[in-house]
Amino acid sequence: MAENVAANKQQKTTMQITGMTCAACARRIEKGLQKTAGVQDATVNLSLERASVTFDPKKISVVDLGQRIESLGYGTVKEKAELLVTGMTCAACATRIEKGLKKLPGVLEASVNLAMERATVVYQPSETTTFDFIKKVENLGYGASLKQEEQADETDHRKREIAKQKRKLIFSAILSLPLLWTMVKHFSFTSFIWAPEILMNPWIQLLLATPVQFMIGWQFYQGAYKALRNGSANMDVLVALGTSAAYFYSLYETIRSMQAMHHDIHLYYETSAVLITLILLGKLFEALAKGRTSEAIKTLMGLQAKTATVIRNGQELVIAVEEVQVNDLFLVKPGEKIPVDGEIVEGKSSVDESMLTGESIPVEKESGDQVIGATINKNGVLQVKATKVGKETALAQIIKVVEEAQGSKAPIQRVADKISGIFVPIVVSLAVLAFLIWYFFITPGDFTSALEILIAVLVIACPCALGLATPTSIMAGSGRAAEAGVLFKGGEHLEATHRIDTVLLDKTGTITKGKPELTDVLTADHWEKQQFLQYIASAEKNSEHPLAEAIVAGVIEQGIGLQSPSEFEAIPGYGVRAIIGGKEVLVGTRKLMGKFAVQIDLALPIMEKWEQEGKTAMLAAIDQRYAGVIAVADTVKQTSREAIARLKEMGLSVYMVTGDNERTAKAIAAQVGVEHVIAEVLPEGKAAEVTKLQQAGKKVAMVGDGINDAPALATADIGIAMGTGTDIAMEAADITLMRGDLNSIADAFTMSKKTMTNIKQNLFWALAYNCLGIPVAAAGLLAPWLAGAAMALSSVSVVLNALRLQRVKL
Repeated sequence: MAENVAANKQQKTTMQITGMTCAACARRIEKGLQKTAGVQDATVNLSLERASVTFDPKKISVVDLGQRIESLGYGTVKEKAELLVTGMTCAACATRIEKGLKKLPGVLEASVNLAMERATVVYQPSETTTFDFIKKVENLGYGASLKQEEQADETDHRKREIAKQKRKLIFSAILSLPLLWTMVKHFSFTSFIWAPEILMNPWIQLLLATPVQFMIGWQFYQGAYKALRNGSANMDVLVALGTSAAYFYSLYETIRSMQAMHHDIHLYYETSAVLITLILLGKLFEALAKGRTSEAIKTLMGLQAKTATVIRNGQELVIAVEEVQVNDLFLVKPGEKIPVDGEIVEGKSSVDESMLTGESIPVEKESGDQVIGATINKNGVLQVKATKVGKETALAQIIKVVEEAQGSKAPIQRVADKISGIFVPIVVSLAVLAFLIWYFFITPGDFTSALEILIAVLVIACPCALGLATPTSIMAGSGRAAEAGVLFKGGEHLEATHRIDTVLLDKTGTITKGKPELTDVLTADHWEKQQFLQYIASAEKNSEHPLAEAIVAGVIEQGIGLQSPSEFEAIPGYGVRAIIGGKEVLVGTRKLMGKFAVQIDLALPIMEKWEQEGKTAMLAAIDQRYAGVIAVADTVKQTSREAIARLKEMGLSVYMVTGDNERTAKAIAAQVGVEHVIAEVLPEGKAAEVTKLQQAGKKVAMVGDGINDAPALATADIGIAMGTGTDIAMEAADITLMRGDLNSIADAFTMSKKTMTNIKQNLFWALAYNCLGIPVAAAGLLAPWLAGAAMALSSVSVVLNALRLQRVKL
């Protein structure tokens, strides 16, 4: 109970952050948030430019978190919306709406103007939407609508940032190219290239370099100042130091040349300007490539219908899908997407659910059936009542899981975080040391050569690639997995999955279809078949077990009417007990009959025969006297054998666990190629079986779909829930398979292994690049501008390597 109370106090928010340049920035924000009172946990993802914060809303608010991030020298993405409000009569109305809007998650500011009948809201788009504001105002008893221009253009901040970076790059390149021209002229092997004499003038070079250094490069000075002010260092510090050294030394030489009137001067204006231009170019490439890593989210969002045809007051209205409310009636015509989750109240059609289940054959739906938002209505017209809207729909939940997985931090990233945290101070020390060695020992008194070495070391060592190595792979890997119907709930699960060596599969609904059918009936001599079946089905009608449903469906198909039990008791792992028309009816296992001292010797031979055929046989007793035996068969999924073979090829040990008796379990296991069978396990015993395997030194993944699998899913090292199963099972699991196909398990292992390999490649090359680049630069073998190009290329190469995961074939 105490745990539940604690959990209720926690709230989770995601905040889009601006101004981060490298892993050191992400690490600093993370540490700053974690030290803030009321914050329980904080994770910052450099690639997504997003912070995920778990906090106590009684101690700190989202607004306070935003201010904390800003105090660390960074910004948060904010959007501004204007609402047209109707129905206000006095200042009290305006105050009421204002207070109501401020209580919404993610709202930073809200002001209501009574005279203009307008509300202005500043909010975090990752936390809330403009339609939430409209609903809030309407719930308070007023009318609201979005100003048209706001509704038409919900601009993506990333696109705005990329456009801004492009403008800066073009301006910087125009000013830097003439300087680059003069630099080329200085090389002995390119001295024949003509260059205008005016470009050789130090004052002209100063005129060209200054806007690049202080207008375009101002972002690096700002970043460096904020980092140093907070007691740490990042990439901006290295860039600001390196380019400033080149610029100010050149300025000193320019002033000196005017005094001394000599022409033999060493200018490095081109070094600082070209460096800034190359870094901007690298950042632009990096931003464009990072944008591609979130393609999975964009694809999922693109599946959603944009509008819905709702029936209100007898009229058909076409509204935005975000405005659909629970219990709204809406129409879905042939070929249209179903806008939100709901229940069919009228009509019959086939629905294409391939986006969710992977099944290409449309599913027949009629009144009373559930439909899922974003699936496609194929032929008939459906009238549907909305049951889940907005963030509650199945598609929205899938998007949320993928976003959280992409934003989470895998344990392997901690290595990169620790390294990047101490990296910049070490690099600055090495750069200064290299400068001193060159100035005093290698080229005594040659300040310009030593300065070149210092700049090259500072620039080559920027730890951008190191910070991007893990999150970009996690984003690309979890995104590709989502496209294949495998949802990892977090980066830690994506990492842990590749360590699994044992897979424990539940039988019913996982290996088998979970929709068994009544196949055989044998009654005792003193019972007539029809009456026997009526008693058995009536006893089972209140049970939710798939076997009970099969019995009831099979009896109803034969035209036999059922009675309602006056008493009903489900005995987990045993069967059911019910009172029907004054008679006590027992249906279940041998253990159930033993518990009530029922003699069943006559039934044992036929039971064994049916069980050897892979059927589940159940005994029945009426008034504690044996009455008959029935058999139900659950057919194996077509892909189960192939999928289990794939798991074995990966070197995994595959076990099957079931509550069925051993004979039936072994018959099913033989059909699909499973050698290890754990049978006659009570629901609560599944978790114990997982624990036994773990105690034997195995890393266990449990795969299940029912409520009774939830404890085992939570106990396992990795819990895998079939998406065709219950919500409770999916909540307890670390991975959800949206399709009922066991091949998705193999896909999950494949993506985990490939993602981890990709991360290790990225970390290796990022570290190797810095370890090799620093000595090469310190040895004087790397010109500063070349170091800048190499540094930019390293970040881009890491992101491009991560993007290879999006092309993995599953």
